[in-house]
Amino acid sequence: MYSESHSILAQVPLTVSPFVSLPTATTLPYTYRSLPSSLPPSSTGDQTGDTAAEKPKFVVSSSGQAVHPDEILASCQHLQTHLTSLAEDAKRRLNAWENAIDERELAEKRRLAPGWLDRNERMLQPSSMQPSGYQTFEPLKAPSLQHESEQTSEKGAAESTTAGEELDRAFGTMDMR
Repeated sequence: MYSESHSILAQVPLTVSPFVSLPTATTLPYTYRSLPSSLPPSSTGDQTGDTAAEKPKFVVSSSGQAVHPDEILASCQHLQTHLTSLAEDAKRRLNAWENAIDERELAEKRRLAPGWLDRNERMLQPSSMQPSGYQTFEPLKAPSLQHESEQTSEKGAAESTTAGEELDRAFGTMDMR
């Protein structure tokens, strides 16, 4: 061992701890066999039978796996079909989601205004209920109350009835009871 010790280290007392044990050598069982230098062929791989019928595997990756270019093309085509099916499924789900949103909005609109979306009439217009013998009403300037009393006395009873009839047609009649 090292015979010369440092003067400070020689002053520190050493103690033996019962909780610390030094590592010991592992004993191997009698049935131990060492691993062969080359691994056997994979048990999960595709075994076609004749090794002479297999295509030569001359594309080697950095991990040591060798494959034929046809196998690479086949895996790429399989990946492409898988990605295409995933994209179609995503489009189908997106369309279903958008259709569900449209149906909810349509149901809400039908709840607020039932029957409105079921007809082709979109513009509400009042229907005219005017008999053919009457004249159309043209808006007149509203006279003040003083001028109105003077005009009714001057024009006579015949014209006041036509003005009253025009007002009745425009605003409806009021029955005095």
